[in-house]
Amino acid sequence: MVQKQQSDSIDSGDSLSKGEVFEVLRNQRRRYVLQYLQQDSRPVELGDLAQQVAAWEYETTLEEVTPEQRKRVYTTLQQTHLPKMDKSGILEFDSDDGVIEATDRAQDISIYLEIVPGHEFAWRELYLSLGAISGALVAALWLEIYPLTIFSDLAWLGITAATFTVTAIVHSYYERNMRLGHGDQPPELSYGSDN
Repeated sequence: MVQKQQSDSIDSGDSLSKGEVFEVLRNQRRRYVLQYLQQDSRPVELGDLAQQVAAWEYETTLEEVTPEQRKRVYTTLQQTHLPKMDKSGILEFDSDDGVIEATDRAQDISIYLEIVPGHEFAWRELYLSLGAISGALVAALWLEIYPLTIFSDLAWLGITAATFTVTAIVHSYYERNMRLGHGDQPPELSYGSDN
């Protein structure tokens, strides 16, 4: 109940500082906790959470997680990670009942997970390149440089518009699939494992 009182003392209107957010997100297990809570908005039991986090960490199925793997994850979640997240107001952890529930701050912090750089495609550079190529194409058409004059200006406009449209569709699809809570496996957002 001490943990519960600590989280209740945090004003829900206060937002976390960037330092607090990144302190929470720097650990892979805490990111996995947020992933799990994002998938299921109901209160969850510590045992179920530990089983899923262990499966993700050991890259196995829920059924193949060994008791030792589950116990290692369970212990560190219970003693370290969940109390830290509870204190930050990201979740409510009832250590007596072993129940965890996300707060509004969990949703706020998930935005940071979606933009943490990792092995992400450089969309800004792609759009900048497309813009530069389009500008060069306009200049070449204005100067009537062969072989670009084979197609009409309207055809080039259509090709350019289609290129930007297809790129935007692919970008939207990619972003939707990278969102926290999408799919069965959590996105790998870490620079390395720091359990």
